[in-house]
Amino acid sequence: MSDAAAGAAAGEMPEGYGRVLLKLSGEALLGDRPYGVDPAICVFIAKQVAEVHRLGVQVGIVVGGGNIFRGMAAAARGMDRATGDYIGMLATVMNGLALQDALEKESVPTRVMTAIAMNEVAEPYIRRRAIRHLEKGRVAIFVAGTGNPYFTTDTAAALRAVEINAEVLLKATKVDGVYDSDPVANPSAQRYAELAYADLLRDQLKVMDATAVSLCMENDLPIVVFDLNHPDNITRVAAGDLVGTRISSAVAAPTTAGGAPA
Repeated sequence: MSDAAAGAAAGEMPEGYGRVLLKLSGEALLGDRPYGVDPAICVFIAKQVAEVHRLGVQVGIVVGGGNIFRGMAAAARGMDRATGDYIGMLATVMNGLALQDALEKESVPTRVMTAIAMNEVAEPYIRRRAIRHLEKGRVAIFVAGTGNPYFTTDTAAALRAVEINAEVLLKATKVDGVYDSDPVANPSAQRYAELAYADLLRDQLKVMDATAVSLCMENDLPIVVFDLNHPDNITRVAAGDLVGTRISSAVAAPTTAGGAPA
């Protein structure tokens, strides 16, 4: 267990992280577009990751592909689920290359590593090589999910985070944390400041799929859910600031943002 994870298990909030895994949804790259990648959003994300990189934090990124293609939606319309998932994996490669371009324009050395071999475009994912890239000060972008259908990119993010010994999984979303109900439909919904894995699974809170959460729980990997659209949130979360909702095994009872038990 890392020092940060040990501190969290003892009930202490880490002051900062040495190695993080940032999970970005494909929809995060849409911006105001109905489809594809908004270069301005890539720049917005790249500038924050560059700042985190300058702080000395090692950064891995897993990106989804829902802005281009979503396998489950295609399966619902009659496409074979495995075929749809493979197409979705290829969509994540396009997103990863767009992020790489934006990061390198910020003078951040970046490597794209893919779970599906395509040597002319990206490196094959090899765990030891990925860790070495991070140790050398390069940002590693992991694409093509797990390389297998029927698994989401959330599960891929949890898997890669565990494999590279990340201290935390940073889940970037469109809302500022985890709520006890849909904050859009229910204006009085309460945001959790802290939450246990078991509570997340029991209440079926739609943050990450159960496979991803279970993998984090089994490996005592904390998850921080935060709002990507707020300026500097990536930097703040990586520095250990109390942003969004922190999910771990160290929470005895769910705690709302106001500090009271839920």
